[in-house]
Amino acid sequence: MTAKFELSVGPVQYYWSRPTLTAFYADVADSPARTVCLGEVVCSRRHEMKPEDWLDLARDLKQAGKEVVIGTQALIETEAELRALRRWTEQGDYLLEANDTAAVRLLAGHAPWVIGLHVNVYNAPALAEYAALGATRWVPPVELPLIDVGRVNPPGGATPSPVQTEVFAFGRMPLALSARCFTARHHRVQKDSCGFLCLDDPDGLALHTREGEDFLALNGIQTQSGSVQCLLGEGRALREAGVTRLRLSPTSRDFMPVLQAFDAVFNHGADATAALAELRALRLPGPLSNGYARARHAGREWVTS
Repeated sequence: MTAKFELSVGPVQYYWSRPTLTAFYADVADSPARTVCLGEVVCSRRHEMKPEDWLDLARDLKQAGKEVVIGTQALIETEAELRALRRWTEQGDYLLEANDTAAVRLLAGHAPWVIGLHVNVYNAPALAEYAALGATRWVPPVELPLIDVGRVNPPGGATPSPVQTEVFAFGRMPLALSARCFTARHHRVQKDSCGFLCLDDPDGLALHTREGEDFLALNGIQTQSGSVQCLLGEGRALREAGVTRLRLSPTSRDFMPVLQAFDAVFNHGADATAALAELRALRLPGPLSNGYARARHAGREWVTS
């Protein structure tokens, strides 16, 4: 019998209003997702949700039967941000996902934790080092091909890996972070007086080439792919790489049909080709891509089987 995949809803990468987030997670509570990652991972200036609000959501989702993971901020710049990080690492109710080496330092040896995709792990010795520090799950960098994911954390063998592999399987790919806010720069305002313009771009601010092709997306201090990574048709490669969990990154529209499509294909035997056709008819923020997973230099490519 073909092994099933556990589905994980990644943290919302964008700045959404509190009512929008509340409604979104109410839908997630009734979804096939097994795990939900919460928290602000991009910009500490986004204050629609306080830590107590995230914890309230975490309790609600836990009561709904979900495993809750708290994601830490991916770029720590100030002492205030470091204090906030310390408070998260001191709570003992929920698994934490470290997106920065500061979080790794605070979590190491104290509790199980998740290696976030912003912590670069590109070889087996590095993964083993983090496992020795207490990591029990790994989200590989988005540009790592699936064949290399399997080499870093090989499935099976005489001594199975203690670390689960969770691959970023859907969503605009987070590519880089900067101290400079590109959204503020685009609108010609200062970062510290940005007016929270990110609220106007619930899927990031799209950038196109001169030929009109989707290229990148600006999300505050984060740069993302213009395309939407989609590994719905990569079941065989995912299983061969030892992947057991699939991360789906939230989009502002039609995310629940995406989640249902992944569950239907990977856990109920639905046809991937038909499901992909249905996904392309949804209101997604960009075209589908799988180039990085297929070891292409251009991650925004779509490679057919």
